[in-house]
Order: sequence, then C-alpha cells, then structure tokens
Amino acid sequence: MKPGLEAIIGLEVHLQLRTRSKLFCACRNAYGAPPNTQTCPVCLGLPGALPVLNGEAVRMGIALGLAVGARIRERSTFYRKQYFYPDLPKGYQITQGPVALVEGGVLEIPGDPAVRPGSGPVRIGLERAHLEEDAGKSSHDQRPEATLVDLNRAGVPLLEVVGAPDLRSPQEASDFLKALHRLVVFLGICEGNLEEGGFRCDANVSLRRVGEATFGTRVEVKNLNSFRFVKQALAFEIERQATLLGAEGTVVQETRGWDSERGETRSQRSKEAAMDYRYFPEPDLPALDVTEAEIAAVRSALPELPEARSLRWRSAFGLGADEAATLLQDPAFAGYFEALAAASGHGKAAAHWMLGEVSRTLNERGSGIEAFPVTPAALAELVCLVETRQISFGTAKDQVYPALVAGEGSAATIVARKGLAQVSDRAAIERLVAQVLAANPGPVAQFRAGKTSLQGFLVGQILKAGGGRLDPKAVNEVLAEGLARE
Repeated sequence: MKPGLEAIIGLEVHLQLRTRSKLFCACRNAYGAPPNTQTCPVCLGLPGALPVLNGEAVRMGIALGLAVGARIRERSTFYRKQYFYPDLPKGYQITQGPVALVEGGVLEIPGDPAVRPGSGPVRIGLERAHLEEDAGKSSHDQRPEATLVDLNRAGVPLLEVVGAPDLRSPQEASDFLKALHRLVVFLGICEGNLEEGGFRCDANVSLRRVGEATFGTRVEVKNLNSFRFVKQALAFEIERQATLLGAEGTVVQETRGWDSERGETRSQRSKEAAMDYRYFPEPDLPALDVTEAEIAAVRSALPELPEARSLRWRSAFGLGADEAATLLQDPAFAGYFEALAAASGHGKAAAHWMLGEVSRTLNERGSGIEAFPVTPAALAELVCLVETRQISFGTAKDQVYPALVAGEGSAATIVARKGLAQVSDRAAIERLVAQVLAANPGPVAQFRAGKTSLQGFLVGQILKAGGGRLDPKAVNEVLAEGLARE
C-alpha cells in the first residue's frame, strides 16, 4: 500500500445459533437434511402464518453480550428488511431495528506490529449484535440451465455482530475473527463451522490518509467463510483501492465478492443504503422485553471464558501465551487437557503431551479429540511414569504411547510386559559410564581439552549401551563426575 494511507476495516459477522429450532417457527435447525425438508408455512412466508420468537436464541444473544462487556437492551424491536432474492421466500427478512439486543462491548486482539509498532494488544469495539433470520441457499452449479433453491436454512437464527471500524490491517481482521470464533464456540452458542456457513462475515474496507478523521469511500466484501480468505480478500482490496487513489481515480461505493480461484475481489452490485431496504416495524412481533432476572440467569450460567482460562493455565502451569492459545483450539481439546493436568498433577508436562504426541495422532487420523482412544486418566498414568523417572520420555514416546493408543493395556502394564522400566541404580550406571569412557579415549581427551559439545555424544553412547532404559538425568550426573576425574 502507498505510504501515507491507512486501511479502515470493520467486520460484520453472522453467527448461526445452536438452537434446536428456527428463530420464528418449530422447524428443526440442523445442517445436512435433504433439500426443502425442514420448512413450514412460517419460514416459507405463506399467508396467515405468524412468527413466534425463539427464547433460546435471545438467551444466546445475551450470553455473547455479557461475555464482551456489552449493554443488554431491556427493550428492542424487530423490523422487516425488504429485498428480493429467490432464496428469500417472504420477500423480506425479519431483523432487529435501530435498537439491538446487544450494544457495545470489546474484544482484545494482538495489535499488528506492521501498522501499530510496539502497541501490544488492542481493544476492538463492537457496535452491536442483533437477532435476525437467515435466508435460504441458492445453488448455481448443479444444473447449467437453472438455479436450485434449498429453503432449509430460511429462518435459521442468526446473531449479526457488527464490529467497529477499529481494525487497521488484514492480519488484525483475521485475529478479530478468530477471537470471536473462539469465544462463541466456548460459549456454546455457535458451532462455528465455516465451511457450512455457520460462521461467516462481510468486510467493510476504506482507505484514508494517515491523520485524517473522516473515512474514505467504503467497499463491502461479502460472504467470507475462512480466516485465510479474509486476509487475502482484504489485502487485495486494500491494494486495489490504493492503486485507484494513487492514479487519481475514484473508489466507488459497492458490494464486491471474493473470487478465491482468481485471488481477487469482483464487483457484484452498487452498495445499498438503508432506504433501499424500506425498513418498517414487523407488525406480527411485539417488542422484545428482557428483564434483569433473565439477564442474571444467563450470567450465572456462563462458562469460564477462553481468556480467563488462558490466564489461569499460564499462572498455574507456567504455560506460554501461544501454548495456552493452542490448547484452547476448541472446547473438547481444552477439556481433555484440563482433565489430564488434574489427573497427572503435572500441568506443564500434560501440555507438552497434548501439543506434541496427542496432536500428532489426531492430525494423522484426521479426527478430533472426541475420537481419541485414550482417556485422560490413562494418559495421566504415562505422564506420571515419565515425571517420576520410572521410564524415560523417549521410551514413553516411542514405545509405550503407541501401545497405549493401540489399546494394549495401561501404561504400567505395557512397561512391565516389555521390560521398559528405567534403570536408576547408580552402581549400574557407573559401570556403564566407565565402560563407555574406556572405549572412547579420543572423544574423552577432546572433551577435557575444551570441546565440551562431545558430552552429548558420550551421553548417547551410554544410553545406547543401556538399551534406552537408563535415567538420562542420572547418566549426565555420573558422566560429569567421571569426566571431571583425570
């Protein structure tokens, strides 16, 4: 981007809520059913059908608001937003009007050092989060001569989270999206499946000169359904606008789509203004009134939030920020780690196993922790055997862990059956050290002459002579004593 310009980015994120039924009717809210099998007169917009608000969707909206420190409005209203697409059977979408259920709030993300040198974490504001119903789905690639419409998704409850224009780079936009995604998944209000459209966003981006207070002409990039596409689409759009402004051109307010195959945004239509949607109050729904008691009930049911859990782990187990963030990749993985740390009593070692061997196994199998065949208690036994120096980490990793995953018994049983117990007997180790030193006079002489890196070679020879069963810590202690003697 040309020096002297800065990007102004705001994201509008649509979350499909994890309710059992749709927002205004009793139709099932579930992905993957045969087309047009989860519909009724209400979500199809047939004459005389009246909507009834799903109370669970309201509670989920309140949960997000409380988690980000927002204001929960005690009264909010529904409006009709009118536009005409084949997958919008009513010809309008029911959404919340000028007053939303949730207003304000913040999310904290790492600041992008490329645009905020030395800033550290930054707080990104949320303007509001409001309830609305989803549209159906149009498919344009199944038949060359027709567009197919599936209305199963019509009426599915959405929470639209409107971020403030506080983001300054594609990296910050991606970080904001990841932070919000992690939060709503841990709250249990959204599955967060990007490929199925359960978590998707529109990005608004404009450029202005550094130091200016007014915004430039805003362009909206629609329906970005991956963190990678958000970064790529915004990077392209920023450069496109910068090139236009650098050539004394004009940025046109419009809606653009992201073409991932071409790696570019493409114009779709001129950007609508609010008046184009002809908003008016929804006559079939009363105002939404939320009481203090209802808000308090949601607050009391909130789980421990990801950031609080990260801070607790870092304090209790000595984890780094990146380690804690990876362990918080999803609620099930975090829950397994929590149970493993508690059962073993060794939180740091438990994290090492989760981020190492367990993650490697899951990646190889292409599965989540839910399908991992070893219970936290069973893995904790292996962790304890290593931490109490009954077996070496190498033996645990290379021999015991694979057998444990294969279902060959408990860690202690596998160690006993295969004779893998670690030798810590000092006299036995001293004999092997003496043998290795006698067999390697050259490296010993070089070590004593100052080439201390050869200690690692000698340790390896001793461990090899011990069949991998020696306690490495004891070996190092005895070897150091032997090398110190002339």
